Amino acid sequence: MTSTAPTGAPPTPHVTPPPTDDITLGQRMISATAGNILTGLLVTPLDVVRVRLQSQSQTSTPVPYKTHTTASLKNIPPNLGITACCREVFWVGNNAEICLFGAPDGILRTPAQPGIDCAVEETQRRTFTSTFDGLRKIARNEGLWTLWRGLSPTLMMGIPANIIYFAGYDWLRTDDRSPIKQRTSDVYAPFVAGAIARTAAAAATSPVEMFRTRLQATPGHGAGHFKATLEGLYQMTQTSGYTSLWRGLGLTMWRDVPFSGLYWWGYEKVKEGLQRTRHNGSHHPDSEKDAPSSSTAFFESFIAGATSGSLAAFVTTPFDVGKTRQQVYRHMDHGGASNGTHSAPSASKAVVPEQLSLPKFLAHILKEEGISGLFKGWGARCLKVAPACAIMISTYELGKRMARDANERRHTDCS
Repeated sequence: MTSTAPTGAPPTPHVTPPPTDDITLGQRMISATAGNILTGLLVTPLDVVRVRLQSQSQTSTPVPYKTHTTASLKNIPPNLGITACCREVFWVGNNAEICLFGAPDGILRTPAQPGIDCAVEETQRRTFTSTFDGLRKIARNEGLWTLWRGLSPTLMMGIPANIIYFAGYDWLRTDDRSPIKQRTSDVYAPFVAGAIARTAAAAATSPVEMFRTRLQATPGHGAGHFKATLEGLYQMTQTSGYTSLWRGLGLTMWRDVPFSGLYWWGYEKVKEGLQRTRHNGSHHPDSEKDAPSSSTAFFESFIAGATSGSLAAFVTTPFDVGKTRQQVYRHMDHGGASNGTHSAPSASKAVVPEQLSLPKFLAHILKEEGISGLFKGWGARCLKVAPACAIMISTYELGKRMARDANERRHTDCS
């Protein structure tokens, strides 16, 4: 038995069923790619400075500038270079601690122009004291485009990584078939989904991450750095096998998994707070409050991404410091053959702090350098991560919103 409308009531209008809110994987990929390109262009210089700051060793030597006899330096490498600060100072193997002093053309050096001043000037040129100091010195001494070194591998790594990361998080967080949505409380679901999505993305892009870190950690300028880094990776694979390309994966997991969990948990909490504030202070009808404009949604995603990203970046900075320094050490250890020098066999047997497990290495840094050593480069990291997260998530959400609107219009046109 079917019911009919009461006599005299207007006929019930035909209501088109609401379109599904599903966004295709291709649309998610396009949104993630656009956000990745924009983020890479804007924040790569800060990432270069972060790597340089964190890879600087703070362990002081008893004698900063060692003296050597002619006999001890008889095996000087053929690629000995001349510094820009003083043609009388030579650096062996790009090492500021090994310096040769000599009066040019047989002229005796005067006390007013001691060679040590030139060595100190060169050390200051190579040492960064802050984020902005690093930006200034790299641009002045190595060229402005050096600040974008690693952009190509960043984009190569970021496009597939962000597709896996963001699309994976969306599926884990919202899809009814997701075990996270079925079995995890909403309080912890963002943390768990973010950690799992980051694990999958990091495992897929670990070799490119290693290449990018090595490329950015090397000072200097010129196209030769790209080729030398590739040759170093090739030599490493020939010596240790292709699985060595994933050697830094454990270090990446130590940093990225807790960061991603904290980031997504904070992002959803901050965004909920912003939406609650907008609803409470809005004088518009409920229908308008539930459907914010594109600019409002973009702004809320931007603020939530920047806030949660900076806090998560600061908390996980010690893991980032340990990861960077251990990866740079392994690069020097396995890639040193490219410059024609080899470590002594006895030196390879000695266990250095960078060869320890990450927790033990962080404990060593805390003991030797204090809490400041663990948070070295936190300013550059937060300055990079905050806008990166803000730009990436807001661009991604805006792209999904545009895709959703297009799907709705297409559904309406087909009805």
